[in-house]
Amino acid sequence: METNESHPLLRQFNETIDQWILFLDAYPLENLCKNPSPGSWSLGQVYIHMIDDTRYFIGQIRAALLNKADGEKEMHEQAKVLFAHNEFPDMQLEGPSTNVPIRQPQSKDELLKGLQSIKAAVNKLAAAPDFYTSPGKANHPGFLFFTATEWLQFAEMHMRHHFRQKKRIDEKLFRAL
Repeated sequence: METNESHPLLRQFNETIDQWILFLDAYPLENLCKNPSPGSWSLGQVYIHMIDDTRYFIGQIRAALLNKADGEKEMHEQAKVLFAHNEFPDMQLEGPSTNVPIRQPQSKDELLKGLQSIKAAVNKLAAAPDFYTSPGKANHPGFLFFTATEWLQFAEMHMRHHFRQKKRIDEKLFRAL
């Protein structure tokens, strides 16, 4: 029987977040806070965004595990496409509907601790005996209802989606090097 620690969804989440943790070693804080062009995010802002969003996703994972009432509700058709491809489309997406500016990080340690904290929280939740079988769902503001495992997959897809943004930022900031 497969243990929760070896489940492919959790393994992929851990691999993706570990990549983001390793990337931090390559940048001094000043480079993390450089905006590649006016109006675009710095890499540090990408990290802050991912950490903040993943904390929200963790809350939704908890809600899905506790909420047995919405098990029959479906995700949006567009979400079904994302999940079927296991990735976001290769395009730049608009930011959250709140249009709240993303702040710059105060330190690399802040980013490292944020990533480590969300990794620990996800792994703790995934250790629940019914994590992968729980029928409960929690509402996504645009994509409707996800189970705990779907929220985990969504969180990993979101972080992986930002690899493309990191590549674009690196190309703009370091093409002269």
